[in-house]
Amino acid sequence: MLSRRSFLPLAVSLFLSLASSTATAAQAYPPTFADARAEVYKTIGDTPLSLYLFEPPASAGPKTNRPAIVFFFGGGWTNGSPTQFEQHCRALAARGMVAITADYRVLSRQKAKPVDCVADAKSAVRWLRANATRLGLDPQRIAAGGGSAGGHLAAATATVPGFESPGDDPKISSVPNALVLFNPALVLAPLPGLAIADFGTRVPAERMGTDPKNLSPAHHVKKGTPPTIIFHGKADTTVPYATAEAFTAAMQAAGNRCDLVGTEGAPHGFFNYGRGDNAAYRATLAATDAFLVSLGWLRAR
Repeated sequence: MLSRRSFLPLAVSLFLSLASSTATAAQAYPPTFADARAEVYKTIGDTPLSLYLFEPPASAGPKTNRPAIVFFFGGGWTNGSPTQFEQHCRALAARGMVAITADYRVLSRQKAKPVDCVADAKSAVRWLRANATRLGLDPQRIAAGGGSAGGHLAAATATVPGFESPGDDPKISSVPNALVLFNPALVLAPLPGLAIADFGTRVPAERMGTDPKNLSPAHHVKKGTPPTIIFHGKADTTVPYATAEAFTAAMQAAGNRCDLVGTEGAPHGFFNYGRGDNAAYRATLAATDAFLVSLGWLRAR
């Protein structure tokens, strides 16, 4: 087990690794999608933040009470683009969901800290629920998903208390109804039973904007946390597989559903569209589909 003096170099290593974790995904910014509609969900100063909505085809049925999923890109809370989940959105829209990929503030563009990123993610979920009728969404079937740091944001909307954006309506919940997480950063501080050498995910408070424990999803799991599926490579050296196991154990101990899908030999970011022959993308997408079918959100094929 590492000493607490080992945290800083470990944190720097994690921070740099997470920041480059989406290198294989498309990183165009600002994003442009020919088949998605952009809606501004929040403006900070002179920075508008948009959600990009991919609609199901007309053959999917009425544009009312449809399930939705919003994805948050990875990039170490430092960079990245909503284009990362473009193909996931298209595939799930074709299945009858309103699929959304979200922009949020990051260090490289807005000097944002993870506390700001979490606030933006909560605003995005809340905005979708507040506008559910106009958008044709079921406000009780909104999932949050994401990869790496984006997976952290999705998980934080479901677990971490506070850090709401000033001006948001607290009467409208920012908690999603399900989580779809890809190699997410779930443990940001020491956790009982998890060796520090294994979790390797502590980031300095100065960078986080608060004590990392305050933003660590694994530290805030409680009964009623939304049903979750996690995809994680067992060879991930950026966010070790043991952290996903620890989060899953905490979820199940609290009586919550948490399905952990581990992939042997897979590194960080293995699930991204465009990675290798896309076999991992297709496999994780198929498992995501099956998870949503099991919740009653999609019809079985």
